[in-house]
Amino acid sequence: MARRTHRLPDHIKPGVRILFVGINPGLRSGATGHHFAGYSNRFWKLLYESGLVSQPLSYADDWRLPEWQLGLTNIIGRCTRGVEALRPHEYRKGLRTLERKIRRFKPKLVVLLGVTIFRAFFPFASQPRLGKTRVRLGGIPVYLLANPSGRNAHYTYAAMLRGFCGLRRLASGRHDACCTFSSRCGI
Repeated sequence: MARRTHRLPDHIKPGVRILFVGINPGLRSGATGHHFAGYSNRFWKLLYESGLVSQPLSYADDWRLPEWQLGLTNIIGRCTRGVEALRPHEYRKGLRTLERKIRRFKPKLVVLLGVTIFRAFFPFASQPRLGKTRVRLGGIPVYLLANPSGRNAHYTYAAMLRGFCGLRRLASGRHDACCTFSSRCGI
């Protein structure tokens, strides 16, 4: 596989309901040209198992997210081995760019994929908890999910899946425990 390290394209179209916001692409994503391409990344499996998409997808299908009114972007376009290589000014610049995208596409919900992003954007907010937050970006409510990277050892797969299922319920307006995916979601 030839190594490419260009910026990955956003996958956002008008009518987006949920805009997923990652930190930055990893090296494998840069090499493949697709989001969440790391061998141990759980994003695509979580999307399907939570019911946010109706069929299994892989990183090569990232361009298809708008079919489900989902969008995908990163705060920082630069590919790195890990977040420790990123600088505070990159987050600040990324926030300004993200706010422009939010104003342009007007998603119903902005989903930050990782506590790292939340802390960078809202340093004075109380300790972040996964799920619906009290903050907004560009006037849009923010939902916080764990970073699905396989390098994230802070959350189990089951805990991540509960977060994705909660997102699906919130986005669909269903707040009850009776849902098609209840056995997958552990509710």
